[in-house]
Amino acid sequence: MSDLIVIGYDDEATGRKAYDTVLTLNQDMVVQLEGLAMVTTDEHGKNHVETPSKLVGSSAAFGALWGLLIGVLFFVPVFGLALGGVMGALMGKIGKSGINDQFRKQVNDMMTPGSAAVVIMASQITEDKFADAMKPYGGKLLKTSLSTEDEKELAHELSGQDESDGK
Repeated sequence: MSDLIVIGYDDEATGRKAYDTVLTLNQDMVVQLEGLAMVTTDEHGKNHVETPSKLVGSSAAFGALWGLLIGVLFFVPVFGLALGGVMGALMGKIGKSGINDQFRKQVNDMMTPGSAAVVIMASQITEDKFADAMKPYGGKLLKTSLSTEDEKELAHELSGQDESDGK
């Protein structure tokens, strides 16, 4: 099971400090990251996503899943995925996994011009140490979970493997 945590900040500078702290916490084994992104909203209301290149994507399917989750949460194009008709089915599965319309609306509502959010997907987290390290930055915290089964099912769908492949 992975925790999906979104922490919203009123300004990009605070978001950047928090993002850098999460990277340090990953190195210190306080959090085991499966994905990390910083999303900023410019003065025109357009979202911009930054991810550390060496962290995301233990597999192509997981990288695609992470990109899809960012796209769903922040209404940004899914990083190079041409999903076509599969998108509706994936959206249905994501909606049943804890990333429902209400969660997406809460994320969207906190993204105003000039704001930032740090998006964390963690398989393990030492909550007290993580909270202590992040406390100086404040922010609005949203959290949901994805079961291991949901992650595998979504990653499988994104990989394009057919059940008849035997894979």
